[in-house]
Amino acid sequence: MRACYSTGYTIPMPEGHRFPMGKFSMLHEILTEAGLLGAADVVEPTEASLKDLARVHDSAYLEALANDGLSRAEQRRLGLPVGPALFRRSRLAVQGTLLAGRMALDDGIAANLAGGTHHAFADHGEGFCVFNDVAVSIRCLREEELLRRCLVLDLDVHQGNGTARIFCDDPDTYTFSIHGQSNYPFQKEQSSLDVPLPNGIGDEGYLDALSHHLPTAIDQARPELVFYLAGVDPVRGDRFGKLDLSPEGLAQREQLVLSTLQETGLPCALLMSGGYARTPRQTAELHAVVHRKANQLFGPGRSLPHRHDPAAESRPTMGEPR
Repeated sequence: MRACYSTGYTIPMPEGHRFPMGKFSMLHEILTEAGLLGAADVVEPTEASLKDLARVHDSAYLEALANDGLSRAEQRRLGLPVGPALFRRSRLAVQGTLLAGRMALDDGIAANLAGGTHHAFADHGEGFCVFNDVAVSIRCLREEELLRRCLVLDLDVHQGNGTARIFCDDPDTYTFSIHGQSNYPFQKEQSSLDVPLPNGIGDEGYLDALSHHLPTAIDQARPELVFYLAGVDPVRGDRFGKLDLSPEGLAQREQLVLSTLQETGLPCALLMSGGYARTPRQTAELHAVVHRKANQLFGPGRSLPHRHDPAAESRPTMGEPR
């Protein structure tokens, strides 16, 4: 499975900052050491263009980010140290998700070792999310005539409020969120399908909800591509999670999602999204679970979730001009 990664995904953070920035490089290290990601599988993104970012984000917001023009209140809402390093890092991550979407359409499954920044709205960022990488990617893939209908499968413990708002009037983008009912954001948006869960719910309740609603989302979305935000913050002990999914339950979740997509023939782009375990290393180990499951299901000699599309014959491949 090809995956996008850049050393630029990790930037210095203030001492004691709550965001586990080190998890991105650690996940790359874990997957490489486990033999799940070879050098030939890694695709390094460049920075997303301002033109592509403007397909979703307001020009005033982009200009403020580029020129350190966010107010203190806006910076507090974002929760990250604003500056050139963050601006570049966020653009790299957006391009990684766009490339992962393209590769998933070509290969059946692909990943970005970042992404899933679903709290970013068109005109502002919040909750550690600068740009909405999934929204930008969907708009770009449509502009390239590679995609029309899409499912955003968001299993981060926090509702993807920015994504829901951006696509609230878009019938071709189905947003499906399973999240903590009483968790951030406290003012929820309306997704295509929201499944709020009570604090403390464990494996049985969580997996029952997912197995019940996932087929409905797929049937209603009729997607050509799934962006899977595989957040690991529902796992017990997460600093911001409030749910009680066990590590074993997380593995069952990934098995359920990926096997369902395989059976229905849906290409999938895997994204990290949130995770705040006790240490960045523990967080990265949890993020690696979905990659291990993907390797088991879609590794060499196994079937890929690639739905037949007659129009695909006219699509450019990854190596051709677009």
